Amino acid sequence: MSDHVAIVTGANHGIGAATARALAAGGAAVLCAYWRVQDPVDPAVPDAYRRNRARDADHVVAGIAAGGGRALAIEEDLRDPGAPARLFDAAEAAFGSVDILVNNASGWVQDTFRPATVDQVGRQLRPVTAQTWEAQFAVDARAAALLIAEFAGRHAARGATWGRIIGLTSGGELGFPSEVSYGAAKAAQANYTMSAAAELAGLGITANMVHPPVTDTGWVTPAVRGFVAGSGTHVHVATPEEVAAVIAFLASDAAALVTGNVITLR
Repeated sequence: MSDHVAIVTGANHGIGAATARALAAGGAAVLCAYWRVQDPVDPAVPDAYRRNRARDADHVVAGIAAGGGRALAIEEDLRDPGAPARLFDAAEAAFGSVDILVNNASGWVQDTFRPATVDQVGRQLRPVTAQTWEAQFAVDARAAALLIAEFAGRHAARGATWGRIIGLTSGGELGFPSEVSYGAAKAAQANYTMSAAAELAGLGITANMVHPPVTDTGWVTPAVRGFVAGSGTHVHVATPEEVAAVIAFLASDAAALVTGNVITLR
């Protein structure tokens, strides 16, 4: 992958950071896009997770550079419709044309229709409001769509014939109870990505979504592990690196025939 350039959003921690490292280890140059989030204190969410979301991505870039890789960290608020073009401009200025896009960032909020204040593992919930909807859809749906559009436009303009789009999703057939706006926004992103798979296939671009299992990015507590152990649909608590390995495969030449899929990991 030494001749490839990637943009990975939400790359300051968790799956995004692990994906940036995996792509860089394969030889790609990586722009690590991130936005520092100051989450409110929640007794059911470890402080380490809150600290991770508030970090910049400089430590990710430093680790990649220490291993001989190429990376750049850029802080951008994806709620700004101008952010996608700025990210592509920065990546092109530093490394050249972008041919791998990983839509990992999330405006994650926990909102619900139920008259409840906590979810099944004790995390705090908020009622659905215009503000919770906007926080989620601006990043997970609109920004993902604009990033895909920016990617496709630049790809076509330069006559490129190879490209990879990978998004991250969550939820299921019955939505995402207790995280209703999150699940709905991810469903919208999945729809955009499946459309991209069909519309951009003639340009040599594949597009897929990865549905990770419960992944320990710092928020997994004993209560969450107990929930997974007692679930009939969840199997593993994964590490970010395990999920990143699947994303790196989808970004490789070996995945040329894999497109238009929501790949569920368990």
